[in-house]
Amino acid sequence: MNQIEQLKDKYTKLNVLEKLIAINAIVFLFAVVFRRVIPSFFSWIQLPSDFYDFLFKPWTIISYGFLHFDLFHLLFNMLWLYFLGRIFLNLFKPKMALNIYFMGIIAGGLTFLFGYNVIPSVFKGSAYLIGASAGVRALLIFLSAYMPDKEIRFFTFNLKLWWIGAVLVGLDVLSVFGGSNTGGSLAHLGGATLGFVYAKQLIKGHDIGTGFGRFMDWISGFFNPKTINKSSNLKTVHKQKGKVAGYKKEEFNQFNNQKKIDLILDKISKSGYDSLSKEEKEFLFKAGK
Repeated sequence: MNQIEQLKDKYTKLNVLEKLIAINAIVFLFAVVFRRVIPSFFSWIQLPSDFYDFLFKPWTIISYGFLHFDLFHLLFNMLWLYFLGRIFLNLFKPKMALNIYFMGIIAGGLTFLFGYNVIPSVFKGSAYLIGASAGVRALLIFLSAYMPDKEIRFFTFNLKLWWIGAVLVGLDVLSVFGGSNTGGSLAHLGGATLGFVYAKQLIKGHDIGTGFGRFMDWISGFFNPKTINKSSNLKTVHKQKGKVAGYKKEEFNQFNNQKKIDLILDKISKSGYDSLSKEEKEFLFKAGK
């Protein structure tokens, strides 16, 4: 087996978010080598702040999320993506991770365009947007809103996910009105808003990414003729109504309730029963029945 085949084999064994990390790394290396040689090429990938310029390059609403020019920008985003992926994929299916990630990229891009075109008196001049931060932020805020009491280990102490999410959103708000990365902060807030709304709707049993997932399947079908030919399989998938996040609604409700119980019990073990809110006590009482 030659080196190329070995790399292909390793790539196929990666999960969906690790594959995104690999793609981002490859695009970064390409940019490092060719940015000075063919600088005009990258203007067709990055998202412009001018709306009319964007209309001639609509694909940049997604393509910008794969482009990084700075090594630390790439490392920061990819480390977060890897870390969040380990948490996310233990709870949900890969398809949902991709939906949130790419919807976050799009939401971040639209927020960036909105800021520079609807309120130009605040966001002056022209700019361009690159980086996966909006998609990463969407995943982070989704987890922060869906399981706020989830704790992660940070060196010698634990931090709750919602603490991290709240701090980052606060920093982005401050940066929008006085930072050096105004456009990036706008995109972060757009991705964060998407992640928050997605989580709150999913808790209610509504997966707002279902339609987007089907649209992406339709797009990918143009690049995979074999998928189009498997019409029987596609029909089976599309007829599976009443599903949330890839699960049957009954399975999702059971999973969601068990998650809430686990979080409440974890809170009791750390802070005692009296630390529970009235709603948490009522939910635990009903679950006990």
